[in-house]
Amino acid sequence: MRLQKYMAECGVASRRRAEEMILAGQVSVNGETITQMGVQVEEGDEVRVDGKVIRPETKKHYVIYHKPAGEVTTVSDPEGRACVLDHFRDYPVRLYPVGRLDYDSEGLLLLTNDGALTERMLHPSHQVDKTYLARVTGAVTQEALRILRAGVMLDDHKTSPAKARIVKEETFATVVLITIHEGRNRQVRRMCEAVGHRVLQLRRVRFGPLELGDLPRGQWRELTPEEVRKLQAYL
Repeated sequence: MRLQKYMAECGVASRRRAEEMILAGQVSVNGETITQMGVQVEEGDEVRVDGKVIRPETKKHYVIYHKPAGEVTTVSDPEGRACVLDHFRDYPVRLYPVGRLDYDSEGLLLLTNDGALTERMLHPSHQVDKTYLARVTGAVTQEALRILRAGVMLDDHKTSPAKARIVKEETFATVVLITIHEGRNRQVRRMCEAVGHRVLQLRRVRFGPLELGDLPRGQWRELTPEEVRKLQAYL
């Protein structure tokens, strides 16, 4: 099989991320550093990532983490900021986040060693819904909601229609529930800004069939067998 697919099945990363790691010279096969696509891996080949041998993992693990604001969704950070994966150094297998939440955002983050599922969850063709509670400045009008639902222009491209409804009206702010399936950088924040509202707080409460529920900030739990079935059936 192709090297990037093998890496995904080993739980190292999604295929897309695996390709980036290959191009960066982080991967070797039988002692030879690979820096281009198209390499095939056969049974008996030794594949290393950053010097460590990787092998397909037979048991898949799925974890929901309530990421707090102030953590980056990366393995490490050159600026020395707290990283999500700092909490999983002692976990029995190496986990990787499925997608990202930006530094200032909080909420549901799925982590797994199932590279194939990660690939499906992130591929645009599957249009996996992501739902956020956004507390924004000011009073949100029905016209603003209409624009969000129709799609707004970001970087000369219109976003796909979103689901949007007001959950709570405060004196100087509004809480809006927004569902999208795209994954542009800081998309929900930029969509809200496009209709005149700055995001004060952003929390992801649902990802595909998974719900954050009452899981406290900074805490994690493994998915139940029923949640795993729903997740696999969703795709």
